[in-house]
Amino acid sequence: QLQLVESGGGLVQPGGSLSLSCVASGFTSNSYVIGWFRQAPGKEREGVSCIGAYESVTAYAESVKDRFTISRDYAKNMVYLQMNSLEFEDTAVYYCAAAAGGVLSLRPERYDYWGQGIQVTVSS
Repeated sequence: QLQLVESGGGLVQPGGSLSLSCVASGFTSNSYVIGWFRQAPGKEREGVSCIGAYESVTAYAESVKDRFTISRDYAKNMVYLQMNSLEFEDTAVYYCAAAAGGVLSLRPERYDYWGQGIQVTVSS
């Protein structure tokens, strides 16, 4: 059974850092693009970052570029999202998701499998 599980969320002050992890099970995640998405209350789900299936090519939303870094450990079926210089606007539920194939995309409809999500709150 395909499963994605996020961890590492929580409460952080503005300007702080947080690292999210996503572990994949039930499939060979290195044949899937893995993406991070987020959804704030009252807003649509938006793509944050994604990383390639076969090599570590990456893509970022403009709003997080130069602040967030995505990486993956193919051997451990893990994908990470390092978030630095966090802002109030980064508060959301964060999801990792998997898309079959090798095309990078930040469009949620492109993804086939989703984790349950984890809360990230930026507050002073």
